[in-house]
Amino acid sequence: MRENTRGTVLAALLRSRPASRKQLAEATGISAATVSRTVDNLIAEGLVHEGPAIVEERRGRRQVLLDIATDDRVVVGLDLGASRTRCVVADMTASPLATMDVATPTDLTAPELAHWVADLARTATAHRWPHVRAVAIGLPGAVGHDRTISNAPNLPQVEHPGFVTACEEALGRPLAIDNDANAALLGEQRFGAAAGLASAAMVTLGAGLGVGLAVNGRILQGRRGLVGEFGQLPTGPHGARLETMVTGPAIVERAAEFGLELDGPAALFSLHGNAAADRVRARFDQALLMALASVSVACDPDVIVIGGGIAKSLRDALPTYQRRLRETLHVAPHLAYTVLGDFAGASGAVVAALHLAYADLGVEPASLAHLPAAGTLTASSLAAVSH
Repeated sequence: MRENTRGTVLAALLRSRPASRKQLAEATGISAATVSRTVDNLIAEGLVHEGPAIVEERRGRRQVLLDIATDDRVVVGLDLGASRTRCVVADMTASPLATMDVATPTDLTAPELAHWVADLARTATAHRWPHVRAVAIGLPGAVGHDRTISNAPNLPQVEHPGFVTACEEALGRPLAIDNDANAALLGEQRFGAAAGLASAAMVTLGAGLGVGLAVNGRILQGRRGLVGEFGQLPTGPHGARLETMVTGPAIVERAAEFGLELDGPAALFSLHGNAAADRVRARFDQALLMALASVSVACDPDVIVIGGGIAKSLRDALPTYQRRLRETLHVAPHLAYTVLGDFAGASGAVVAALHLAYADLGVEPASLAHLPAAGTLTASSLAAVSH
């Protein structure tokens, strides 16, 4: 009972900080005396600190505000991609302390890549490394309940049976892993374009096609992690997978087939009046519409958030895709561009790492869906600490 009370009070403070003892008692329904004793214990443990006093409107009584202590507890969120890896270091309130954005060394073996991930986390945290309580990683593949990884053609090292264990041993910290699109959706749910929406989806377009789905506020995963792997659908000519029609490598390859040399996939979207480019763009648009329609009918989301490297070239075209999707389905979810940008996946990994840290402190699983509170991790706060 004491542990449950402790976790309940801590969760209430994390949701609405700063708060007084009286406010926490009102929020939790726990007696004021019990809340006060619990708070005293949390202060003694260094988890909570007292701040300024406020004067209540009635009787002029003073209440001391309480807040979460952030000096000696941090988490790390990593988005391990096939081309770039992003990292966010955050305190227990999800306020970002540091970020990193580096090229992923795809030529490493699975054990070498695991150690590189751990070294990156140590570099990003610098002097804070001893205070890291948990780490979470978003990966470009399907992650099963048993932590096996499949369908990661763009970074096959992560499919190695010992990769996750090697990461955990190299980090020496509790580790959460998930698909990178799921991580990006989690970030947008807590801090971005899907905030406050129970049903949402994330579509990431880059080296691969990633999709995350959330229903009733919970991200769908499945026993083998295959939920959302729409890129594997055989929808093209001769059974070609959908992923081969909408990703960066696919764009460059299709352009080459039409005799069009592109410096990169983004170049396609800046070409106008070029017959070959128009044909490649038409095929891309049709494939993307198919992906968006598939996501829409799969979970009927309120919003589909679009992110990833290619999405930067599509931002101005979202109204057109919105119109075409509505013409196809008659009723369609809202299409929105990512709020957290390149760091959506790493931000979602921060949320997953914080859930590990909160649970270790006694916060009940039912409370984790509403934590951390929105407002601390934002695009501007990430930019303020970027290297």
